[in-house]
Amino acid sequence: MKSFKKIALAMVAAMTTATIVATPASAAVMTVAVDLNGTANTTASAIATPAALPVPADNTVDAADALKFVATVDTGTSVSVSATNATIVSALHTTAAPVTATSGSSSLTIATGTGTTATFYVYTKTTAIGSVVITNQGTTLTYYVQGTAGKINNLTVSAPSTGAAGTKQDVVVTATDVFGNKVSGKSITATVFAATATVDTATVTTGATLADFGTATFKVTLPTTGTRSLVMFAPTTAGDAVAAAVTGLTAPTLAPFAEIAVRDLLAELKVAQDALAAEKTARDADKAAAAKAAADAKAVADAAALKAAADLVTANAEIAKLKAEAVTAKAAADKALADAIVKATADAAATKAASDKAIADLKAAFNKLANSWNKKNPKAKVALVK
Repeated sequence: MKSFKKIALAMVAAMTTATIVATPASAAVMTVAVDLNGTANTTASAIATPAALPVPADNTVDAADALKFVATVDTGTSVSVSATNATIVSALHTTAAPVTATSGSSSLTIATGTGTTATFYVYTKTTAIGSVVITNQGTTLTYYVQGTAGKINNLTVSAPSTGAAGTKQDVVVTATDVFGNKVSGKSITATVFAATATVDTATVTTGATLADFGTATFKVTLPTTGTRSLVMFAPTTAGDAVAAAVTGLTAPTLAPFAEIAVRDLLAELKVAQDALAAEKTARDADKAAAAKAAADAKAVADAAALKAAADLVTANAEIAKLKAEAVTAKAAADKALADAIVKATADAAATKAASDKAIADLKAAFNKLANSWNKKNPKAKVALVK
């Protein structure tokens, strides 16, 4: 047993020694230097103070747009990077090797080889806060970035399609950059065509609060006469908007308009009332026609019922007559039959009496002759008939 314990202790000691050897005492903890276009950034490691990066509105990712990271690590190790709401590239834009707003990925692994540094760049196209997580040999560091919106590339309008004459309508204009980020603090001017409406304030600045960020609301009063209102919107200052379309990015739309159909509610009410009156007249006519049809149908039905009743009376009288005639005929037939029976009985009795008399007469005559014979011929007597 003691020998077994000694062997076990020796194995544990050997394994411990191997572990110590596998992790050199000289292993360096990763450090990271961060700068934007040559200016060091020491606050990006806190989410409250992310590095502010201009979005690459010119469709080139260069030093002014990308946060540079230089990780210093042990020779022969790898640096792993992952990004959320941001994009990682290994180099910046050059004419020979373009890096555009579609370049890069959300993760990257860099092997240092014989060197001790790993360099990469991060850019973003959104004003949402993004994170950059860097890992090497068990050390993980996190940094934060946030894009700053570019110039206005698109104006969009939200307006009611119709409105009552003389009423005030809200028209909301939203300003966004080429990547769809809302742009705050920019002046937008409304232009009304052909005096088809009026605006409370011709120029409104896009908001910067949570409720109105990047939007400008115009109060448009529709005319009391006319069929439509047409209002166009544009950046007040040309420098607040992109000067021209950038190749590879969304083309600018900087002069949208709102067209609101003007409704004359009194006229619409009159039309509706007239239509209602016409509908009521038609319904009354339909009702009268239906009532007449019902009355006509009832009259026809009543006449048919009266005729049926009369026909029933006639039929009943005819039946009664036929019954009476049948009774009389039966009585006559019964009497004739009775008379016939009586006569036949009498005739039969008379016939029988006559027959009986004839037979009796015949017997008497025969017996008379027989007696006369028997007297004359005593030895040859014949029997008398009874």
